[in-house]
Amino acid sequence: MESTAHAFLTRILETPRPSGYEHPVQEVVRGYASQFADEVTTDVHGNVIACRNPGAAIRLMFAGHCDQIGMVVTQIDDKGFIYAQTIGGWDPQQLIGQQMRIWTSTGGVPAVIARKPIHLLNETERKQVVKLQDLWLDIGAATKEEAQQVVRIGDPVTLKLGYTELKNRLASAPGMDNATGLWVVMEALRRMDTAKLNCSVYAVSTVQEEIGLRGVQTSAFGIEPHVGIAVDVSHATDCPTIDQRQQGEIALGDGPIVFRGPNMNPKVVDRLLDVAKIQEIPFQLSAIGRATPNDANSLQISRSGVATGLVSIPNRYMHSAVETISLEDLDHAADLLCGFAEALVAADDFTP
Repeated sequence: MESTAHAFLTRILETPRPSGYEHPVQEVVRGYASQFADEVTTDVHGNVIACRNPGAAIRLMFAGHCDQIGMVVTQIDDKGFIYAQTIGGWDPQQLIGQQMRIWTSTGGVPAVIARKPIHLLNETERKQVVKLQDLWLDIGAATKEEAQQVVRIGDPVTLKLGYTELKNRLASAPGMDNATGLWVVMEALRRMDTAKLNCSVYAVSTVQEEIGLRGVQTSAFGIEPHVGIAVDVSHATDCPTIDQRQQGEIALGDGPIVFRGPNMNPKVVDRLLDVAKIQEIPFQLSAIGRATPNDANSLQISRSGVATGLVSIPNRYMHSAVETISLEDLDHAADLLCGFAEALVAADDFTP
């Protein structure tokens, strides 16, 4: 991974982007994409659309959602403690004892989130799974008025952001879902040789995936692609407690995942596999028997239909503070998408 591309990855991981509050990271995306894209636009929904070789007869869209799960401030009590609703799918157990950031108009406000200490829990409470309403954010304020001087209702909240590299080219951070997909679609666009392109390629940093696949709906409607590939994370199964009989054998570092199933166009899948084999790009296969819970779902059924593929990055500990991926998988995924784009021609027919 080149140093500038690595810096882009760490920067988006360190930038807050809860669903509906993605504008800080989209500013980063625009600045990066403008260095190599022929056009960079932002639609009224907030999707950032970077294009190379505009005006070709066939349009290819890559979708990587930029938003992450988070919270939103809903109440400040008389003692200055702050309560929040979730944005996206949280396991409340993941929040206990975490360092958090409340993102205000003047920057990030440090906070901690906790519950009653175990010493003070009665026997019944110790056996219960903690509920979100039993958790609160503490910024150190002594009164409601003091808290209100820095925090407003509606301010977004994230885990404390950061980036840590582990052994064997693994990396951990909150929000790998889906900074990795965003990185892959933009990096694939950067790596393309425009002299080899026979299509227009649109790399889209989509918004609001975590609350209903919303950004890909609006951006795909505007672009009207003939072919589309969504890039997201999927569960790695190479750690304890995961049932491989249902989830398959998916390991960090063994390459990106190419999905098969009813949400994926079989000819797009075959083309992805052909590119991977010809270019000797490692990949893993996975299958899902229903509409996927990611951007591929809405992409496939945009307008009169889009020939859709799904490439995923193996991810351990999804929707937690320690999501873990392989940097090698990211590089290989970007190469795979780049190769797919360079092989696409107007005569290609993806009709099943």
